[in-house]
Amino acid sequence: MEKKERAPVYYSEYLQLDKILNAQDPESTKDGIRADDEMLFIIIHQAYELWFKEILHELNIIRDIFRQEDIPNNSPDIYNCVHRIKRVSQVLSLAVTQMGIIETMTPLDFLDFRDLLRPASGFQSIQFKMIEATLGLTYDQRHGQNYYLSQLNEKDRERVKEAESQVSLLVLINQWLERMPFVKDNAQFWLNYRAAYASTLLDVEMGNLKTFDKLFVNEAEYDPARRFSMAANRSALFIMLYRDYPLLHLPFELVSSLLEIDEGLSMWRHRHIHMVQRTIGKRVGTGGSTGADYLKGAADSHIIFKEMAELTSFLLPRHALPALPKDVTDQLSFQ
Repeated sequence: MEKKERAPVYYSEYLQLDKILNAQDPESTKDGIRADDEMLFIIIHQAYELWFKEILHELNIIRDIFRQEDIPNNSPDIYNCVHRIKRVSQVLSLAVTQMGIIETMTPLDFLDFRDLLRPASGFQSIQFKMIEATLGLTYDQRHGQNYYLSQLNEKDRERVKEAESQVSLLVLINQWLERMPFVKDNAQFWLNYRAAYASTLLDVEMGNLKTFDKLFVNEAEYDPARRFSMAANRSALFIMLYRDYPLLHLPFELVSSLLEIDEGLSMWRHRHIHMVQRTIGKRVGTGGSTGADYLKGAADSHIIFKEMAELTSFLLPRHALPALPKDVTDQLSFQ
C-alpha cells in the first residue's frame, strides 16, 4: 500500500501556541489596575495544570497495565510502570521547585490583584483532585469535604465523583500484591520471621509485636478499615526484605516509587503551606477556605500509601533475615 503523504508539521501550529500564548487575561487589566505580577500568577498556575494533565496521563497508563488479571514476570509491564511512576515523581519535584518562582512575588505584589480573584481558589483545581482520586484517596478521607459544595460547580463536582468511582491505583496495587506467590500463605515462615523480629526489639518497642500480629499473622484481628489486605502486606514486606533477589528488583522499585509519589505530594503541599503563610498570613483563602489551616489539614490526611510506608517498622537487617526455602530462592532467581 502506498504511503499517504502527510502535511508538513510547523512548530507553533503543532504546539497550538496561538491558543496557549493568548490564554492569559489578567483581571487587573480589565479593571484598569496596575498589577504587574498577575501575569506571573496566571502563567504559574497554567503551567501547574499542564503538568497535572501529564501526571493523569501517566497514571492512567499505569492503571491500564494493572487492570490486567495477570502481569507475567518476563513482560516489560512492571518496568514500564516503574519508569512512568518515576516520571510522575520528577514532575512533582519540578512542581515543588516551581513554587520558588511564585515566591518571588511579594505579599504586597499579590494584594494588588488578590481581591479581584474572588471567589476563585486553588481548591478548584479539579485535575489535582482527580490525581488524588486516581492514586487512591477516597472522598471519606478528604479534608474539608464541605468545600466541595461551596467552591465547586456542579460539572466539576461530577468530574471528581467520576474519578473517585473508578478503580484506583491503590486498589489495583493491592490486587497485584495479593496475587504474588512465594511465602504469603506460608504460616511457618511468618512465625519464624516474627521470632527473628522480636529478638531485635528494644523493651520500649515490644508493643510492635502486637501490631505485627494484627498485620501479618492473626487474620481474625485484621482491621477491615485498612486499604491493603493482610496478603498484600505480606507481599509488600517480603519484597522490601528480599529485594536483592533478581525477580524482586522491579517490584521493589515499584513499591519504592509509590512512596516517592506520596513524598512528592507532601513536599508540594508543605511548600504551598509556607508560601500561603508568607503571602496572606492568617487571612482566609480567596474561595473562603481557612487558608493555611485548610492546607495543613489536607497535608496531614491526604497521604495515599501511608499503610505501605508503615511496613518499614517491621524490617530486619539482611544478616538477621530467615533463610528462604530452596524452592523459593529458585523461583526468585534467573534460571
